[in-house]
Amino acid sequence: MIPHCHAASNPITTVICDMDNTLFDFVTAKREACRGIVEYAGAGDAEECFRYFLRGVHGFEHHDNIRDYLNTIGICCPETFGACCRIYEDAKLRGLEPYPEVDATLRRLRDAGLRLAVATDAELSQAEKRLARTGLIDHFELVVTPDVSGKRKPEPDSFLYILREFGASPRSAMIVGDSPARDIAGGRRLGMATAFAAYGDWRTDTSGEHGADYVLQRFSDLLAHLGLLR
Repeated sequence: MIPHCHAASNPITTVICDMDNTLFDFVTAKREACRGIVEYAGAGDAEECFRYFLRGVHGFEHHDNIRDYLNTIGICCPETFGACCRIYEDAKLRGLEPYPEVDATLRRLRDAGLRLAVATDAELSQAEKRLARTGLIDHFELVVTPDVSGKRKPEPDSFLYILREFGASPRSAMIVGDSPARDIAGGRRLGMATAFAAYGDWRTDTSGEHGADYVLQRFSDLLAHLGLLR
């Protein structure tokens, strides 16, 4: 049975998921990775290191944020920088765990005949590593990133790439994500149903401003909104 979504005029056949802070808690893992940098360096503050990734100077995942931080605390040399980058990547990946009920919910969606894809702004190699680490990669037919589609969200390219591959229309698709600006707004502009992952929204300036059709307090709330609860 193809599930229906009350906010959409057509039956939903495709669910597109954001990845970080939608399927798993990426920010907590990232903060722990910053703690690893500070412990190795023997100086600095983990939260200050984390804030360097939020500046919008190099991008949320670029290693030049680590270089800038090490320069700020006065201990950047090629050896230290290289070691901190390795520590950061290893600790970040090691700290990833799916949110509760994500695996079981994705299994239910697949069993109901839905086609599942990931649209993330991470690099493809990073996305595949994270999905493999959390044991979720086999649930998804497609993993689409800017190095696949050509542009980052909220530009529609990643969503449109998935829809073309699946032969689906925007009105038969739902986007699930934690970013009001990139996931929800981008999906709404295409006419997709939208579900805001409130449980993963770690920002302090977006509460009540998501504009989504549905608000998920946990990932498994999708089942009710798609009419899949027994």
